[in-house]
Amino acid sequence: MIILTTLNSRFTHSSIGLRYLYANLNELQNASKILEFSINDAVQTIAEKLLIHSPKIIGIGVYIWNAREVQELLHIIKKISPQTKVILGGPEVTHEPFRVNFDEADFIIQGEGDIAFYELCRDIINDTPIQNKIIKMALPSLKEIALPYEYYTDDDIKNRYLYVEVSRGCPFECEFCLSSMDEKVRAFDLDAVLIEFEKLWQRGARNFKFVDRTFNLNMLTANKILDFFLEKDEQYFAHFEVIPDHFPSSIKEKIKQFSEGALQLEIGIQTLNPEIAKNISRQLKLDKIKENIRFLENETHAHIHLDLIVGLPGESQDSFGANLDELVSLSSCEIQIGILKKLSGTFINRHDIEHGMVYSDVPPYDILKNSKLSFNDIQIMKRFARFWDLTYNSGNFKKSAPLLWKDSTEVFKNFYDFSAWMYSQTDSTWKISLQRLGELLFSYLKDVKKLEPEFIASVMLEDMMKLKGRAIPAYLKPFSKNFTTDAKSGTAGFNKRQG
Repeated sequence: MIILTTLNSRFTHSSIGLRYLYANLNELQNASKILEFSINDAVQTIAEKLLIHSPKIIGIGVYIWNAREVQELLHIIKKISPQTKVILGGPEVTHEPFRVNFDEADFIIQGEGDIAFYELCRDIINDTPIQNKIIKMALPSLKEIALPYEYYTDDDIKNRYLYVEVSRGCPFECEFCLSSMDEKVRAFDLDAVLIEFEKLWQRGARNFKFVDRTFNLNMLTANKILDFFLEKDEQYFAHFEVIPDHFPSSIKEKIKQFSEGALQLEIGIQTLNPEIAKNISRQLKLDKIKENIRFLENETHAHIHLDLIVGLPGESQDSFGANLDELVSLSSCEIQIGILKKLSGTFINRHDIEHGMVYSDVPPYDILKNSKLSFNDIQIMKRFARFWDLTYNSGNFKKSAPLLWKDSTEVFKNFYDFSAWMYSQTDSTWKISLQRLGELLFSYLKDVKKLEPEFIASVMLEDMMKLKGRAIPAYLKPFSKNFTTDAKSGTAGFNKRQG
């Protein structure tokens, strides 16, 4: 028995990597099984569920979010069943140095293991001598790889996001990203992929998350994929990672046709400071980026997700703040604030001495300090990012959160002050209920920002009560007398005659 497993970051996620391995096991497939877990599952219970099958081989996908759990799982498996051969693969073991100890693994496949895993399993089963514990793979031809999509189960289709791809690799060389290590972009046979997507659709699949690093790089491919979805007359969700400066008219016209909630575009901005972008070998066409963000904001129904990174070499807090101010002025979309990570194999380490970059050696390898940001600054920004997620990005305070910078363009400064105040009240960034969060926001706007309570309440009630059936929070009840909800449409607002 061969078992393929990993620990996903959430139950709703699925592993496309395991399904590629399974699809390419050839004659070994009948004696193989996929078992997926999440990082919230107890590691000893995972080991129990794996070993109950008495497997000869266990293959484990190792990622930044599960490296420590895999280390513990590996230890338990080898203690209980030392004869079981454990093969590790995935990004976290592909590049050295390993900052988590995986010495107890029998074999490690570095690189794309779609075919290499089969060959290794075959050698183990046939008792063929294997020279090296670490197997470094050249990039396989995508024409030789069997596609994985038929191995998503009905349960996956019903309960999880389905990860799909039409290409691998990235043409850019951003120094913080593992994709910059790829030699080139390689494409699958698009017609074959579309046939598989149609089969998934016919089975009921409606959530597609594309893992391509640059979906809108090839216009012919991008147009065909968008056409695939536009031809569907049922509700669906499609997620793409796109580059921000490449939206020719053909793509724009198609994106405009998607209905609300159908399309999500993730755009890695990271920084708007040309000097900092140059530091990390990132292309930055500011005029095009701003033009395209405005287009997506004003002319489409797409849900936009922009990324900014804290801690890039040479970037001060003021520079980061200017980035955030600019993005908020361009769009009301979600802005994800991430903390710089030093992934093994990336070239970001060349800045360590010049910019005083100090990182944790524990996953997820966050930056701890640099010459521009102290450890305390980084800690403050981690809290800033968390509170930003809870308020601005969550969608629960779409109209209320911008009151924090009412009549001001200084978004960063105003939210920074709010974040510091929030932490002084909670001493935590976790386990804060929506009720508590709303109450704190109301208090801050009233007591610190000195806004009129009735005005704050009118905005917050529209936010809080947009979901049908939600009870009016106690702190807003004194102001809810004139607030009405349209039972038919579900819309909410204040009676116009009474304000």
